[in-house]
Amino acid sequence: MADTAPPENAPARPVSPDTPPDKGGAAPPPPDPRRWWGLVVIALAQLIVVLDMTIVNIALPSAQQDLGLTDGNRQWAITSYTLAFGGLLLLGGRLGDLFGRKRSFVIGLIGFAGASALGGAATGPGMLFAARALQGVFAALLAPAALSLLTTTFTDPRERGKAFGVFGAIAGAGSAIGMLVGGLLTEYLDWRWCLYVNAPVAAVAVIGAVVMLKDPGRRTGAQLDILGAVLGTAGVLSIVYGFSEAESRDWDDTRVLTLLIGGVLILGIFSLWQTRARTPLLPLHIVKDRQRAGAYLTMALVTIAMFGVFLFLTFYLQGIKGWSPLKTGAAYLPMTVCMVIGSTQISVRLLHRVPARALIIPGLTLAAGGLAFLASMDVDATYLSHVLPGICLMGLGMGVTFMAAISTATSRVAPHEQGAASATLNTMQQVGGSVGTALLNTIAASATTNWLTDHRINPTEQTPQVRAALAEATVHGYSVATWISAGIMLLAALIAGAFINAKAPGRQAGPTAAAQAGADREATAVQTPIHAG
Repeated sequence: MADTAPPENAPARPVSPDTPPDKGGAAPPPPDPRRWWGLVVIALAQLIVVLDMTIVNIALPSAQQDLGLTDGNRQWAITSYTLAFGGLLLLGGRLGDLFGRKRSFVIGLIGFAGASALGGAATGPGMLFAARALQGVFAALLAPAALSLLTTTFTDPRERGKAFGVFGAIAGAGSAIGMLVGGLLTEYLDWRWCLYVNAPVAAVAVIGAVVMLKDPGRRTGAQLDILGAVLGTAGVLSIVYGFSEAESRDWDDTRVLTLLIGGVLILGIFSLWQTRARTPLLPLHIVKDRQRAGAYLTMALVTIAMFGVFLFLTFYLQGIKGWSPLKTGAAYLPMTVCMVIGSTQISVRLLHRVPARALIIPGLTLAAGGLAFLASMDVDATYLSHVLPGICLMGLGMGVTFMAAISTATSRVAPHEQGAASATLNTMQQVGGSVGTALLNTIAASATTNWLTDHRINPTEQTPQVRAALAEATVHGYSVATWISAGIMLLAALIAGAFINAKAPGRQAGPTAAAQAGADREATAVQTPIHAG
């Protein structure tokens, strides 16, 4: 059945945030009694997607030795996943909108499990890289569907806050959990289990999805924006690939500049096409909304700041301190605990009472303080004096921030466009991760080289004094890059303060929470006519 829309010439009825639905409209459906079990399923899926962005980092040295990866190509075990994931997110989100989120969710889980098993059984570099890329393809279908299902399942503001608290905690803590699990599996089993482990978890999630999740509907009869899909995917791929290439090349390298400039130009053409397309891949009013735009930019900057720091801290603990993979992974546990506390015990209790920016700004300031602790480390710094307070402040701040930002990024979006909104948020995180890793690694390497030059150290000499100087130079590079990360985190706080200015849901006068949710959906539907397929 085609979607209905008001006549193109009919003036849109003005709808304010406090306008209740028409009295003659149908009452909202009762909440799904199995929605909390559904949250468990969605959380499992989100966990394996986020976890796989870091779990391979711990396993990579063992995989390199086993499969004969070179120092030049080993990065593709990470890059092939992020490239496919980031480049295809917009398409994956729209496919869920058009053909059903539950269907996309289940297909994504099954495909992700199969690709993980293929990677675990890899017999050479090419097979591993291809499997990781395939994981990214199915993650691009799975991640937007998971967030869309969460958004459409929980419509009551208080319940929605609790659900987003759990989701935000997993989204933030998944990277740290990945490092811990990666350390356990690599040390006590084999690096291949860092990929095999996804299969049983995905199997449980598939069974849970079939039984517990409901799909609120899909746009039957609508057509996919093929040209938009090609342009959007090519643009994001070009930018993500450009930043990944910048890690091993100079920023003024011809290939890097061509990829970055070409990606921006393609996305510009994509934006123009979206204003003309009958069923756009990304309806531009989603990103033009002040609140959502602020949330997207904030999440992108936060991801830029965090991704490189995770890598530096891992190298510091293993390379400088000589910690094992398991001990390194366990070192991140306090951060995970603090993220859960910040998300479920602070954000959940306050989000419906205070404006989102009243949580995001203090959260980002706390995280910046944590980064300052980490940036002040030297070779002799101890875990208790610098690492522990730094990661705890980061975890608490990120836990408070993620829930409020994710909720803002997906609120006041019509149900049939939740996939596009969710995919845009995920895309900003993926691009931010690629930018952060490349940018901060380059800054760290440059600072290390400058330190060696200033101190007239020849790194090729193999003496105890030179080795000590190399360690000091390396930590100096990490420190400089981490101070930059702290600045980026504060910039994100400023952007959140400038853009995210909506009142707290609990302070809005007028209708009840349920009526407010209906008004939000009606407002979006009236302001954004849906063309028949």
